[in-house]
Amino acid sequence: MAAPKKGRSASTQSKPGRALALILIAIVALTGGMFASGHTKPRLGIDLAGGTSITLTAINEPGQPNAINKTNMDTAVEIMNRRVNGLGVSEAEVQTQGNENIIVNIPKGTDSEEARDQVGTTAKLYFRPVVKVEGSGAAALPTTPPSGDASGSASPSPSKSGDKNADKGTDKATSPESPSPTGSATSQGRAVTDALKADPTPTPSGSGSPKASDKASPTPTPSADKATQDLEAAYAKLDCSDPKQRAAAGKGKNDQPIIACGEEAPKVWSKFLLGPVGVDGTEITKAQAILDTQNAGGWKVVMDFDSQGSKKFLDVTTKLSSQPSPQNQFAIVLDDEVVSHPEVNGPITGGKAEISGSFTQEEAQNLSNMLSYGALPLTFKESSVTTVDAALGGEQLHAGLIAGAIGLALVVLYLLVYYRGLSFIAIASLLVSAALTYVIMSLLGPAIGFALNLPAVCGAIVAIGITADSFIVYFERVRDEIREGRTLRPAVERAWPRARRTILVSDFVSFLAAAVLFVVTVGKVQGFAFTLGLTTLLDVVVVFFFTKPLLTLMARRKFFAGGHRWSGLDPKSLGVQPPLRRTRRPAPADPKEA
Repeated sequence: MAAPKKGRSASTQSKPGRALALILIAIVALTGGMFASGHTKPRLGIDLAGGTSITLTAINEPGQPNAINKTNMDTAVEIMNRRVNGLGVSEAEVQTQGNENIIVNIPKGTDSEEARDQVGTTAKLYFRPVVKVEGSGAAALPTTPPSGDASGSASPSPSKSGDKNADKGTDKATSPESPSPTGSATSQGRAVTDALKADPTPTPSGSGSPKASDKASPTPTPSADKATQDLEAAYAKLDCSDPKQRAAAGKGKNDQPIIACGEEAPKVWSKFLLGPVGVDGTEITKAQAILDTQNAGGWKVVMDFDSQGSKKFLDVTTKLSSQPSPQNQFAIVLDDEVVSHPEVNGPITGGKAEISGSFTQEEAQNLSNMLSYGALPLTFKESSVTTVDAALGGEQLHAGLIAGAIGLALVVLYLLVYYRGLSFIAIASLLVSAALTYVIMSLLGPAIGFALNLPAVCGAIVAIGITADSFIVYFERVRDEIREGRTLRPAVERAWPRARRTILVSDFVSFLAAAVLFVVTVGKVQGFAFTLGLTTLLDVVVVFFFTKPLLTLMARRKFFAGGHRWSGLDPKSLGVQPPLRRTRRPAPADPKEA
């Protein structure tokens, strides 16, 4: 007879210690990373940690009685979701309630005030040319800004962010005596910057004599008609330090001039007389904050416009660049408030522009978020802001953990009664899976903003059954091999391929369900799907790198190989004759040739 082939069986069971060492090193490394980062606990969602809940109600604008519909509400939810994510807030919920309300839930541990300022800033975004600007209120900035030179650089300013780096723009067709506005920050961290200029690609020329058409003012020439007189009178009386007057300002039709307020620094206001809307915020396709290499340590905001916005922006910037200050400024109006009013250094072509000045990174990112996510299809008012207490979520979590502990205890009891010694392998595998899950969840909090909420805890509890099922599949395959008359060590190796296929198919179905659920749902249900998918992947890792190698090692021990009645491999219970361990017969003293 030919000698039995040893290659496959011997290779699969020869070095199980390597797999165990590998998973042990992974656990130690992940745990070390968890303690090194200082995040030793998973980040909690709003239902477990508490937070802020904001209710926004859509209102009808004049001339648009049917604007509040499902399409516009869904678009508003999507934009608010992106706006919150732009702030780095994770596990925030943005969802509709009824036909007119949107609920925004922001978990504790994030900058809820900043999120409220930006999420609650729900009016549309517009670019309007500046006709007049001056300080307003008791703590106003000087009416006449410091003078700048012909290159467009600004002198130091008493404002918050304008005293370090002056903007260096391209030459403007203005007189050297023309004042240049200075950079400053608003109360919401949105900078009011020095210059609006073309992105380096392409670089338009702002020098030379402007055309006659370029000299035309972008705003109507003041006339003696009553509407203009009323607007001038309202501008003269406007006190932006008064909240009531500030709330009433900034409103008007897109094709008409308006008066508005802007906060140059904390509690330091300016009032503006603005021309008709030049460019709509919906025509911005992208805005991002990048490091300004020409201004050491400074940042700038780069904007891209769509085709229609590019044409409008070229027309307006061509007109503005030929005007003296402050008529060469572009006001960015959001929620009826001027959030930035940069100068225009020259005609801007190609649909690309940058806002540069004395930006910090935070100011540049906040302004880019406003430009990217500021244009909503509807106008909203803030109906209520409430603080969510974690007590109710804590009670539900306590009840859920009790239910999970009862279920885990029943699983362990079943394993002990039915599998006896093999149950300790299953319990050790469950502990390894739990350790990996906890450590990875703790690391995912600061890494991707993952937050553990009640549905996520539910997903982790459901995973206990999925993991235990994998062990049971493998143990039953081993017992089937023993029933067919094989000893334990060959049975462990022969059972593995069939058990492996079953485990992979089962886990693939679970992971696919989790992936589909994650894609088609929003909010807390995504937490359940994410946790279920994560624990399913960890089940595969634990079974391949811990359960199977550990069972291979245990099969070499007499307790299991000899079929001890507490091993879970008792011959009587399996219906086979002992011993399970086959003894080697002595070779004949004088073998005969066949």
